[in-house]
Amino acid sequence: MNISDLQIKLVPLMISVVVLTSFLLVGLLHKVRESSEYGLGGRSTGRLGSGAAIASNWMSAASFLGMAGFFYLYGYQALACVIGWTGGYVLLLILLAGQIRRFGKYTAPDFVGERYDSPTARLISAIISITISVIYCSAQFKGIGILFGWLFGVPYATAVTFGAVAVISYVVFAGSLGVMKNEQLQYTILIISFILPLMFLARKLGYFWILPQFGYGAALSQLSPEFRESFTLPFAGSSLFQWSALCFTLMVGTAGLPHVLSRFYIVPNIRDARWSVVWGLFFIALIYWSAPAYAVFARLLEFKSGEAVDPATARGMADMIVITAATKGGLPLWLVGILAAGGLSAAFATVSGLLMTGAASCSHDIYAGFLHPTASEYRKMRVAKGCTLLLALIVYLIAVNPPGLIVEITAVAFALAGNTIFPAFLLGIWWGRANRQGIITGMLLGVLVTFAAPLLGGIIPLVAVIFPITSSALCGAPLVILVTILVSLMTPPPPERIRRFLATEVHGHLD
Repeated sequence: MNISDLQIKLVPLMISVVVLTSFLLVGLLHKVRESSEYGLGGRSTGRLGSGAAIASNWMSAASFLGMAGFFYLYGYQALACVIGWTGGYVLLLILLAGQIRRFGKYTAPDFVGERYDSPTARLISAIISITISVIYCSAQFKGIGILFGWLFGVPYATAVTFGAVAVISYVVFAGSLGVMKNEQLQYTILIISFILPLMFLARKLGYFWILPQFGYGAALSQLSPEFRESFTLPFAGSSLFQWSALCFTLMVGTAGLPHVLSRFYIVPNIRDARWSVVWGLFFIALIYWSAPAYAVFARLLEFKSGEAVDPATARGMADMIVITAATKGGLPLWLVGILAAGGLSAAFATVSGLLMTGAASCSHDIYAGFLHPTASEYRKMRVAKGCTLLLALIVYLIAVNPPGLIVEITAVAFALAGNTIFPAFLLGIWWGRANRQGIITGMLLGVLVTFAAPLLGGIIPLVAVIFPITSSALCGAPLVILVTILVSLMTPPPPERIRRFLATEVHGHLD
Protein backbone atom coordinates (compact mmCIF):
# COMPACT_ATOMS: atom_id res chain seq x y z
CA MET A 1 0.00 0.00 0.00
CA ASN A 2 1.31 3.41 -0.97
CA ILE A 3 2.12 5.78 1.91
CA SER A 4 0.60 8.75 0.12
CA ASP A 5 -2.60 6.80 -0.46
CA LEU A 6 -2.76 6.03 3.25
CA GLN A 7 -2.42 9.72 4.06
CA ILE A 8 -5.10 10.66 1.53
CA LYS A 9 -7.56 8.10 2.91
CA LEU A 10 -6.70 8.61 6.59
CA VAL A 11 -9.56 10.98 7.42
CA PRO A 12 -12.27 8.89 5.71
CA LEU A 13 -10.81 5.79 7.37
CA MET A 14 -10.99 7.39 10.82
CA ILE A 15 -14.59 8.46 10.27
CA SER A 16 -15.57 4.97 9.15
CA VAL A 17 -13.79 3.35 12.11
CA VAL A 18 -15.60 5.64 14.56
CA VAL A 19 -18.97 4.86 12.98
CA LEU A 20 -18.43 1.09 12.89
CA THR A 21 -17.05 1.05 16.42
CA SER A 22 -20.14 2.86 17.65
CA PHE A 23 -22.30 0.18 16.02
CA LEU A 24 -20.38 -2.56 17.79
CA LEU A 25 -20.64 -0.81 21.17
CA VAL A 26 -24.38 -0.29 20.78
CA GLY A 27 -24.79 -3.92 19.77
CA LEU A 28 -22.84 -5.16 22.80
CA LEU A 29 -25.06 -3.06 25.08
CA HIS A 30 -28.19 -4.69 23.64
CA LYS A 31 -27.15 -8.28 23.28
CA VAL A 32 -29.79 -10.99 22.75
CA ARG A 33 -29.42 -14.23 24.69
CA GLU A 34 -32.44 -16.28 23.56
CA SER A 35 -32.18 -18.25 20.30
CA SER A 36 -35.87 -17.61 19.56
CA GLU A 37 -35.03 -13.89 19.33
CA TYR A 38 -31.72 -14.32 17.52
CA GLY A 39 -33.20 -13.47 14.13
CA LEU A 40 -35.86 -11.11 15.43
CA GLY A 41 -34.70 -8.98 18.32
CA GLY A 42 -37.77 -9.49 20.49
CA ARG A 43 -41.02 -7.60 20.20
CA SER A 44 -39.78 -4.38 21.68
CA THR A 45 -39.83 -1.67 19.04
CA GLY A 46 -42.56 0.78 18.10
CA ARG A 47 -43.75 2.29 14.84
CA LEU A 48 -41.07 4.89 14.21
CA GLY A 49 -38.22 2.72 15.48
CA SER A 50 -39.41 -0.28 13.51
CA GLY A 51 -39.85 1.90 10.41
CA ALA A 52 -36.30 3.21 10.76
CA ALA A 53 -35.06 -0.36 11.30
CA ILE A 54 -36.94 -1.54 8.19
CA ALA A 55 -35.42 1.30 6.16
CA SER A 56 -31.92 0.67 7.51
CA ASN A 57 -32.21 -3.07 6.94
CA TRP A 58 -33.49 -2.29 3.45
CA MET A 59 -30.99 0.45 2.62
CA SER A 60 -28.34 -1.94 1.47
CA ALA A 61 -25.29 -1.47 -0.71
CA ALA A 62 -27.71 -1.97 -3.61
CA SER A 63 -29.59 1.18 -2.58
CA PHE A 64 -26.63 3.26 -1.41
CA LEU A 65 -24.09 2.30 -4.07
CA GLY A 66 -25.71 0.03 -6.65
CA MET A 67 -28.75 2.09 -7.57
CA ALA A 68 -26.72 5.18 -8.42
CA GLY A 69 -24.43 2.96 -10.49
CA PHE A 70 -27.42 1.45 -12.28
CA PHE A 71 -28.75 4.93 -13.11
CA TYR A 72 -25.26 5.92 -14.24
CA LEU A 73 -25.22 3.03 -16.74
CA TYR A 74 -28.83 2.74 -17.88
CA GLY A 75 -30.71 5.93 -17.01
CA TYR A 76 -34.45 5.41 -17.39
CA GLN A 77 -34.12 1.62 -17.08
CA ALA A 78 -33.06 2.08 -13.46
CA LEU A 79 -36.44 3.56 -12.58
CA ALA A 80 -37.63 -0.05 -12.51
CA CYS A 81 -35.61 -0.41 -9.29
CA VAL A 82 -37.20 2.61 -7.63
CA ILE A 83 -40.76 1.70 -8.63
CA GLY A 84 -40.31 -1.99 -7.94
CA TRP A 85 -38.70 -1.65 -4.53
CA THR A 86 -41.07 1.03 -3.23
CA GLY A 87 -44.08 -0.67 -4.82
CA GLY A 88 -43.20 -3.82 -2.95
CA TYR A 89 -43.79 -2.03 0.34
CA VAL A 90 -47.20 -0.90 -0.89
CA LEU A 91 -48.00 -4.57 -1.57
CA LEU A 92 -46.85 -5.43 1.93
CA LEU A 93 -48.95 -2.68 3.45
CA ILE A 94 -52.12 -3.67 1.61
CA LEU A 95 -51.88 -7.45 1.43
CA LEU A 96 -49.61 -8.85 4.11
CA ALA A 97 -48.36 -6.64 6.98
CA GLY A 98 -51.31 -6.81 9.37
CA GLN A 99 -52.18 -10.40 8.54
CA ILE A 100 -48.59 -11.61 9.08
CA ARG A 101 -48.45 -9.94 12.50
CA ARG A 102 -51.84 -11.44 13.40
CA PHE A 103 -50.78 -14.92 12.36
CA GLY A 104 -48.03 -14.67 14.94
CA LYS A 105 -45.20 -16.90 13.72
CA TYR A 106 -41.56 -15.89 14.13
CA THR A 107 -40.03 -16.57 10.71
CA ALA A 108 -41.14 -17.16 7.14
CA PRO A 109 -40.48 -20.94 7.44
CA ASP A 110 -42.45 -20.90 10.71
CA PHE A 111 -45.40 -19.38 8.90
CA VAL A 112 -45.20 -21.80 5.99
CA GLY A 113 -44.87 -24.83 8.25
CA GLU A 114 -47.82 -23.85 10.44
CA ARG A 115 -50.10 -22.53 7.73
CA TYR A 116 -49.68 -25.53 5.45
CA ASP A 117 -49.33 -28.02 8.31
CA SER A 118 -46.22 -29.47 6.70
CA PRO A 119 -42.70 -29.98 8.10
CA THR A 120 -41.55 -30.59 4.53
CA ALA A 121 -42.87 -27.22 3.34
CA ARG A 122 -41.20 -25.60 6.33
CA LEU A 123 -37.87 -27.22 5.49
CA ILE A 124 -38.07 -26.15 1.84
CA SER A 125 -38.93 -22.56 2.79
CA ALA A 126 -36.07 -22.53 5.31
CA ILE A 127 -33.58 -23.64 2.65
CA ILE A 128 -34.96 -21.02 0.27
CA SER A 129 -34.68 -18.33 2.97
CA ILE A 130 -31.07 -19.25 3.60
CA THR A 131 -30.31 -19.20 -0.14
CA ILE A 132 -31.88 -15.75 -0.45
CA SER A 133 -29.76 -14.51 2.44
CA VAL A 134 -26.57 -15.87 0.87
CA ILE A 135 -27.25 -14.31 -2.56
CA TYR A 136 -28.29 -10.97 -1.09
CA CYS A 137 -25.31 -10.93 1.27
CA SER A 138 -22.94 -11.55 -1.64
CA ALA A 139 -23.99 -8.23 -3.17
CA GLN A 140 -23.46 -6.48 0.17
CA PHE A 141 -20.03 -8.02 0.59
CA LYS A 142 -19.08 -6.69 -2.83
CA GLY A 143 -20.09 -3.19 -1.72
CA ILE A 144 -18.13 -3.58 1.52
CA GLY A 145 -15.11 -4.82 -0.43
CA ILE A 146 -15.22 -1.85 -2.80
CA LEU A 147 -15.41 0.66 0.05
CA PHE A 148 -12.76 -1.06 2.18
CA GLY A 149 -10.52 -1.17 -0.88
CA TRP A 150 -10.95 2.57 -1.37
CA LEU A 151 -10.39 3.31 2.31
CA PHE A 152 -7.35 1.09 2.84
CA GLY A 153 -5.87 1.29 -0.65
CA VAL A 154 -5.71 -2.50 -0.95
CA PRO A 155 -6.83 -4.88 -3.72
CA TYR A 156 -10.47 -5.90 -3.82
CA ALA A 157 -9.91 -9.49 -2.59
CA THR A 158 -7.99 -8.27 0.46
CA ALA A 159 -10.62 -5.60 1.14
CA VAL A 160 -13.43 -8.18 1.07
CA THR A 161 -11.51 -10.18 3.68
CA PHE A 162 -11.21 -7.12 5.94
CA GLY A 163 -14.91 -6.41 5.51
CA ALA A 164 -15.94 -9.98 6.21
CA VAL A 165 -14.01 -10.02 9.49
CA ALA A 166 -15.60 -6.73 10.56
CA VAL A 167 -19.15 -7.85 9.71
CA ILE A 168 -18.83 -11.26 11.38
CA SER A 169 -17.35 -9.71 14.52
CA TYR A 170 -20.33 -7.40 14.87
CA VAL A 171 -23.08 -9.94 14.15
CA VAL A 172 -21.72 -12.77 16.30
CA PHE A 173 -20.91 -10.66 19.35
CA ALA A 174 -23.71 -8.09 19.22
CA GLY A 175 -26.79 -10.31 19.02
CA SER A 176 -30.10 -9.57 17.36
CA LEU A 177 -31.43 -6.80 19.60
CA GLY A 178 -28.12 -5.09 18.98
CA VAL A 179 -28.92 -5.37 15.28
CA MET A 180 -32.29 -3.67 15.81
CA LYS A 181 -30.87 -0.84 17.90
CA ASN A 182 -27.98 -0.44 15.47
CA GLU A 183 -30.32 -0.32 12.51
CA GLN A 184 -32.08 2.69 13.99
CA LEU A 185 -28.73 4.37 14.59
CA GLN A 186 -27.50 3.28 11.18
CA TYR A 187 -30.43 4.82 9.36
CA THR A 188 -29.82 8.17 11.06
CA ILE A 189 -26.18 8.08 10.01
CA LEU A 190 -27.04 6.74 6.58
CA ILE A 191 -29.53 9.47 5.66
CA ILE A 192 -27.19 12.24 6.84
CA SER A 193 -24.14 10.74 5.12
CA PHE A 194 -25.98 10.28 1.82
CA ILE A 195 -27.80 13.61 1.52
CA LEU A 196 -25.32 16.02 3.14
CA PRO A 197 -22.53 15.38 0.57
CA LEU A 198 -25.15 15.56 -2.20
CA MET A 199 -26.18 19.02 -1.02
CA PHE A 200 -22.55 20.19 -1.06
CA LEU A 201 -22.02 18.62 -4.49
CA ALA A 202 -25.10 20.30 -5.97
CA ARG A 203 -24.03 23.64 -4.54
CA LYS A 204 -20.49 23.27 -5.87
CA LEU A 205 -21.82 22.49 -9.35
CA GLY A 206 -24.18 25.48 -9.26
CA TYR A 207 -27.55 23.73 -8.89
CA PHE A 208 -30.33 24.14 -6.34
CA TRP A 209 -28.77 22.53 -3.29
CA ILE A 210 -31.29 22.92 -0.47
CA LEU A 211 -33.32 20.10 -2.04
CA PRO A 212 -30.84 18.51 -4.44
CA GLN A 213 -33.41 15.80 -5.24
CA PHE A 214 -35.15 18.53 -7.27
CA GLY A 215 -32.08 20.57 -8.15
CA TYR A 216 -30.46 17.84 -10.23
CA GLY A 217 -33.30 18.18 -12.77
CA ALA A 218 -31.47 21.13 -14.31
CA ALA A 219 -28.35 19.00 -14.70
CA LEU A 220 -30.43 16.23 -16.23
CA SER A 221 -31.88 18.56 -18.82
CA GLN A 222 -28.39 19.90 -19.55
CA LEU A 223 -27.09 16.45 -20.46
CA SER A 224 -29.34 16.02 -23.51
CA PRO A 225 -28.85 19.20 -25.56
CA GLU A 226 -25.23 19.88 -24.64
CA PHE A 227 -23.76 16.38 -24.50
CA ARG A 228 -26.34 14.30 -26.40
CA GLU A 229 -26.83 12.04 -23.42
CA SER A 230 -30.40 11.10 -22.54
CA PHE A 231 -31.15 9.56 -19.19
CA THR A 232 -34.87 10.07 -19.68
CA LEU A 233 -35.50 8.27 -22.98
CA PRO A 234 -37.75 5.28 -22.17
CA PHE A 235 -36.48 1.84 -23.10
CA ALA A 236 -33.42 3.19 -24.94
CA GLY A 237 -31.31 0.23 -23.86
CA SER A 238 -33.99 -2.35 -23.19
CA SER A 239 -37.49 -3.42 -24.17
CA LEU A 240 -40.77 -2.72 -22.40
CA PHE A 241 -40.88 -6.39 -21.37
CA GLN A 242 -37.41 -6.25 -19.77
CA TRP A 243 -38.27 -3.07 -17.87
CA SER A 244 -41.62 -4.44 -16.69
CA ALA A 245 -40.10 -7.80 -15.75
CA LEU A 246 -37.44 -6.17 -13.58
CA CYS A 247 -39.94 -3.80 -11.96
CA PHE A 248 -42.45 -6.58 -11.18
CA THR A 249 -39.75 -8.94 -9.92
CA LEU A 250 -38.37 -6.38 -7.49
CA MET A 251 -41.91 -5.57 -6.34
CA VAL A 252 -43.03 -9.10 -5.46
CA GLY A 253 -39.51 -9.94 -4.30
CA THR A 254 -39.69 -7.10 -1.79
CA ALA A 255 -42.98 -8.48 -0.49
CA GLY A 256 -41.40 -11.93 -0.19
CA LEU A 257 -38.03 -11.23 1.45
CA PRO A 258 -37.86 -13.24 4.69
CA HIS A 259 -35.83 -10.65 6.61
CA VAL A 260 -38.38 -7.96 5.68
CA LEU A 261 -41.38 -10.13 6.55
CA SER A 262 -39.90 -10.97 9.95
CA ARG A 263 -40.04 -7.28 10.90
CA PHE A 264 -43.80 -7.53 11.39
CA TYR A 265 -43.39 -9.99 14.27
CA ILE A 266 -41.42 -7.55 16.42
CA VAL A 267 -43.95 -4.69 16.67
CA PRO A 268 -46.44 -4.60 19.55
CA ASN A 269 -49.68 -4.81 17.54
CA ILE A 270 -51.34 -4.89 14.11
CA ARG A 271 -51.67 -1.14 13.74
CA ASP A 272 -47.99 -0.68 14.49
CA ALA A 273 -47.15 -3.34 11.89
CA ARG A 274 -48.91 -1.29 9.22
CA TRP A 275 -47.50 2.04 10.37
CA SER A 276 -43.99 0.61 10.49
CA VAL A 277 -44.35 -0.08 6.75
CA VAL A 278 -45.54 3.49 6.12
CA TRP A 279 -42.64 4.98 8.06
CA GLY A 280 -40.21 2.55 6.49
CA LEU A 281 -41.39 3.52 3.00
CA PHE A 282 -40.99 7.21 3.82
CA PHE A 283 -37.46 6.73 5.14
CA ILE A 284 -36.56 4.62 2.10
CA ALA A 285 -37.94 7.23 -0.30
CA LEU A 286 -35.57 9.86 1.09
CA ILE A 287 -32.66 7.81 -0.23
CA TYR A 288 -34.32 6.80 -3.48
CA TRP A 289 -35.01 10.42 -4.39
CA SER A 290 -31.31 11.16 -3.98
CA ALA A 291 -29.54 8.24 -5.70
CA PRO A 292 -30.25 9.36 -9.32
CA ALA A 293 -28.70 12.76 -8.58
CA TYR A 294 -25.29 11.21 -7.94
CA ALA A 295 -25.49 9.37 -11.27
CA VAL A 296 -26.46 12.50 -13.21
CA PHE A 297 -23.76 14.61 -11.56
CA ALA A 298 -21.17 11.92 -12.31
CA ARG A 299 -22.10 11.87 -16.00
CA LEU A 300 -22.11 15.64 -16.16
CA LEU A 301 -18.65 15.87 -14.57
CA GLU A 302 -17.34 13.35 -17.09
CA PHE A 303 -18.68 15.25 -20.07
CA LYS A 304 -17.55 18.64 -18.78
CA SER A 305 -14.02 17.34 -18.29
CA GLY A 306 -13.99 15.78 -21.76
CA GLU A 307 -13.47 12.34 -20.26
CA ALA A 308 -14.45 9.53 -22.65
CA VAL A 309 -15.52 6.44 -20.72
CA ASP A 310 -16.12 3.30 -22.74
CA PRO A 311 -18.97 0.96 -21.71
CA ALA A 312 -16.69 -1.68 -20.19
CA THR A 313 -14.89 0.89 -18.04
CA ALA A 314 -18.19 2.50 -17.04
CA ARG A 315 -19.57 -0.86 -15.93
CA GLY A 316 -16.43 -1.55 -13.90
CA MET A 317 -16.71 1.71 -11.99
CA ALA A 318 -20.52 1.87 -11.72
CA ASP A 319 -20.81 0.46 -8.20
CA MET A 320 -18.36 3.09 -6.96
CA ILE A 321 -19.94 6.03 -8.80
CA VAL A 322 -21.27 7.71 -5.63
CA ILE A 323 -17.75 8.06 -4.24
CA THR A 324 -16.37 8.91 -7.69
CA ALA A 325 -18.89 11.73 -8.18
CA ALA A 326 -18.08 13.23 -4.79
CA THR A 327 -14.33 13.01 -5.44
CA LYS A 328 -14.47 14.43 -8.97
CA GLY A 329 -16.82 17.15 -7.75
CA GLY A 330 -14.07 18.42 -5.48
CA LEU A 331 -15.75 17.75 -2.13
CA PRO A 332 -13.52 17.90 0.97
CA LEU A 333 -12.00 14.58 1.97
CA TRP A 334 -13.83 14.54 5.31
CA LEU A 335 -17.14 14.87 3.49
CA VAL A 336 -16.29 12.00 1.13
CA GLY A 337 -15.35 10.05 4.27
CA ILE A 338 -18.82 10.63 5.69
CA LEU A 339 -20.28 9.34 2.43
CA ALA A 340 -18.10 6.21 2.57
CA ALA A 341 -19.07 5.61 6.20
CA GLY A 342 -22.71 5.80 5.15
CA GLY A 343 -22.13 3.22 2.46
CA LEU A 344 -20.55 0.88 4.98
CA SER A 345 -23.45 1.53 7.34
CA ALA A 346 -25.93 0.55 4.64
CA ALA A 347 -24.10 -2.66 3.80
CA PHE A 348 -23.53 -3.60 7.44
CA ALA A 349 -27.19 -3.08 8.31
CA THR A 350 -28.38 -5.38 5.55
CA VAL A 351 -25.72 -8.04 6.08
CA SER A 352 -26.57 -8.10 9.78
CA GLY A 353 -30.26 -8.69 9.16
CA LEU A 354 -29.64 -11.24 6.42
CA LEU A 355 -27.11 -13.31 8.33
CA MET A 356 -29.33 -13.26 11.41
CA THR A 357 -32.33 -14.38 9.33
CA GLY A 358 -30.33 -17.16 7.69
CA ALA A 359 -28.87 -18.29 11.02
CA ALA A 360 -32.31 -18.23 12.63
CA SER A 361 -33.62 -20.48 9.86
CA CYS A 362 -30.73 -22.89 10.41
CA SER A 363 -31.15 -22.99 14.20
CA HIS A 364 -34.89 -22.54 14.70
CA ASP A 365 -36.36 -24.14 11.59
CA ILE A 366 -33.86 -26.84 10.63
CA TYR A 367 -31.85 -27.78 13.74
CA ALA A 368 -34.58 -27.39 16.40
CA GLY A 369 -37.46 -28.12 14.06
CA PHE A 370 -36.02 -31.22 12.37
CA LEU A 371 -32.76 -32.50 13.77
CA HIS A 372 -32.97 -31.90 17.52
CA PRO A 373 -36.43 -30.77 18.75
CA THR A 374 -35.40 -31.04 22.44
CA ALA A 375 -32.26 -28.91 22.11
CA SER A 376 -31.61 -26.40 24.89
CA GLU A 377 -31.61 -22.65 24.35
CA TYR A 378 -27.86 -22.59 24.84
CA ARG A 379 -27.36 -25.26 22.20
CA LYS A 380 -29.66 -23.52 19.72
CA MET A 381 -27.83 -20.23 20.25
CA ARG A 382 -24.51 -21.94 19.61
CA VAL A 383 -25.90 -23.44 16.41
CA ALA A 384 -27.21 -20.04 15.32
CA LYS A 385 -23.83 -18.39 15.80
CA GLY A 386 -22.04 -21.27 14.11
CA CYS A 387 -24.38 -21.02 11.13
CA THR A 388 -23.73 -17.29 10.99
CA LEU A 389 -20.03 -18.00 10.55
CA LEU A 390 -20.69 -20.70 7.97
CA LEU A 391 -23.05 -18.54 5.91
CA ALA A 392 -20.61 -15.63 6.08
CA LEU A 393 -17.84 -17.90 4.78
CA ILE A 394 -19.99 -19.02 1.84
CA VAL A 395 -20.88 -15.42 1.06
CA TYR A 396 -17.24 -14.40 1.26
CA LEU A 397 -16.22 -17.09 -1.23
CA ILE A 398 -18.86 -15.86 -3.69
CA ALA A 399 -18.00 -12.20 -3.17
CA VAL A 400 -14.29 -12.68 -3.87
CA ASN A 401 -15.26 -13.11 -7.53
CA PRO A 402 -18.67 -11.38 -7.81
CA PRO A 403 -20.84 -12.50 -10.76
CA GLY A 404 -22.23 -9.05 -11.62
CA LEU A 405 -23.12 -5.56 -10.48
CA ILE A 406 -24.44 -5.09 -6.96
CA VAL A 407 -27.97 -4.46 -8.27
CA GLU A 408 -27.83 -7.49 -10.56
CA ILE A 409 -26.76 -9.86 -7.78
CA THR A 410 -29.42 -8.42 -5.49
CA ALA A 411 -32.11 -8.83 -8.15
CA VAL A 412 -31.51 -12.61 -8.24
CA ALA A 413 -32.36 -12.81 -4.54
CA PHE A 414 -35.54 -10.82 -5.18
CA ALA A 415 -36.48 -13.10 -8.06
CA LEU A 416 -36.13 -16.17 -5.84
CA ALA A 417 -38.19 -14.56 -3.07
CA GLY A 418 -40.85 -13.41 -5.54
CA ASN A 419 -41.16 -16.85 -7.12
CA THR A 420 -41.32 -18.82 -3.86
CA ILE A 421 -41.97 -17.01 -0.57
CA PHE A 422 -44.37 -14.39 -1.92
CA PRO A 423 -46.81 -16.90 -3.49
CA ALA A 424 -46.68 -18.98 -0.29
CA PHE A 425 -47.66 -16.00 1.85
CA LEU A 426 -50.17 -14.55 -0.59
CA LEU A 427 -52.11 -17.78 -1.03
CA GLY A 428 -51.55 -18.85 2.56
CA ILE A 429 -53.23 -15.70 3.86
CA TRP A 430 -55.91 -15.02 1.27
CA TRP A 431 -56.95 -18.48 0.03
CA GLY A 432 -57.92 -20.99 2.67
CA ARG A 433 -57.98 -23.87 0.17
CA ALA A 434 -54.21 -23.73 -0.47
CA ASN A 435 -52.66 -26.91 0.92
CA ARG A 436 -49.31 -28.55 1.55
CA GLN A 437 -49.14 -30.42 -1.76
CA GLY A 438 -49.85 -27.24 -3.68
CA ILE A 439 -47.29 -25.06 -1.89
CA ILE A 440 -44.53 -27.68 -1.96
CA THR A 441 -45.03 -28.04 -5.72
CA GLY A 442 -45.21 -24.28 -6.12
CA MET A 443 -42.03 -23.51 -4.19
CA LEU A 444 -40.03 -26.17 -6.00
CA LEU A 445 -41.31 -24.82 -9.32
CA GLY A 446 -40.37 -21.31 -8.18
CA VAL A 447 -36.78 -22.39 -7.56
CA LEU A 448 -36.63 -23.98 -11.01
CA VAL A 449 -38.10 -20.89 -12.66
CA THR A 450 -35.62 -18.58 -10.90
CA PHE A 451 -32.58 -20.47 -12.15
CA ALA A 452 -34.09 -21.60 -15.46
CA ALA A 453 -31.98 -19.18 -17.53
CA PRO A 454 -28.54 -20.50 -16.48
CA LEU A 455 -29.78 -24.11 -16.27
CA LEU A 456 -31.85 -24.37 -19.45
CA GLY A 457 -31.22 -21.15 -21.39
CA GLY A 458 -28.40 -22.65 -23.41
CA ILE A 459 -30.61 -25.55 -24.52
CA ILE A 460 -33.87 -23.63 -24.95
CA PRO A 461 -33.08 -19.93 -25.67
CA LEU A 462 -36.73 -18.91 -25.18
CA VAL A 463 -36.44 -19.87 -21.50
CA ALA A 464 -33.75 -17.21 -20.95
CA VAL A 465 -36.00 -14.64 -22.64
CA ILE A 466 -39.12 -15.44 -20.61
CA PHE A 467 -37.32 -16.08 -17.31
CA PRO A 468 -34.23 -13.80 -17.22
CA ILE A 469 -32.08 -14.53 -14.18
CA THR A 470 -32.55 -11.07 -12.64
CA SER A 471 -36.24 -10.63 -13.45
CA SER A 472 -38.00 -13.97 -13.78
CA ALA A 473 -40.98 -13.25 -11.52
CA LEU A 474 -43.10 -11.43 -14.11
CA CYS A 475 -43.87 -14.77 -15.74
CA GLY A 476 -42.63 -16.97 -12.90
CA ALA A 477 -44.73 -15.81 -9.94
CA PRO A 478 -48.10 -16.06 -11.79
CA LEU A 479 -47.07 -19.49 -13.06
CA VAL A 480 -46.22 -20.64 -9.53
CA ILE A 481 -49.51 -19.28 -8.17
CA LEU A 482 -51.48 -21.01 -10.94
CA VAL A 483 -49.74 -24.36 -10.41
CA THR A 484 -50.19 -24.10 -6.64
CA ILE A 485 -53.92 -23.48 -7.08
CA LEU A 486 -54.33 -26.36 -9.53
CA VAL A 487 -52.43 -28.85 -7.36
CA SER A 488 -54.34 -27.71 -4.26
CA LEU A 489 -57.68 -28.25 -6.00
CA MET A 490 -56.61 -31.72 -7.13
CA THR A 491 -55.59 -32.82 -3.62
CA PRO A 492 -57.33 -32.88 -0.20
CA PRO A 493 -58.00 -29.51 1.49
CA PRO A 494 -55.97 -28.34 4.50
CA PRO A 495 -57.17 -29.20 8.02
CA GLU A 496 -60.38 -27.48 9.12
CA ARG A 497 -58.62 -25.92 12.14
CA ILE A 498 -56.30 -23.97 9.83
CA ARG A 499 -59.14 -22.67 7.69
CA ARG A 500 -61.07 -21.71 10.84
CA PHE A 501 -57.99 -19.94 12.24
CA LEU A 502 -57.63 -17.90 9.05
CA ALA A 503 -61.29 -16.92 9.11
CA THR A 504 -61.51 -15.99 12.79
CA GLU A 505 -58.05 -14.89 13.87
CA VAL A 506 -56.35 -13.58 10.72
CA HIS A 507 -59.28 -12.04 8.87
CA GLY A 508 -61.86 -11.80 11.65
CA HIS A 509 -60.69 -8.50 13.16
CA LEU A 510 -61.33 -4.91 12.17
CA ASP A 511 -58.20 -3.10 13.32
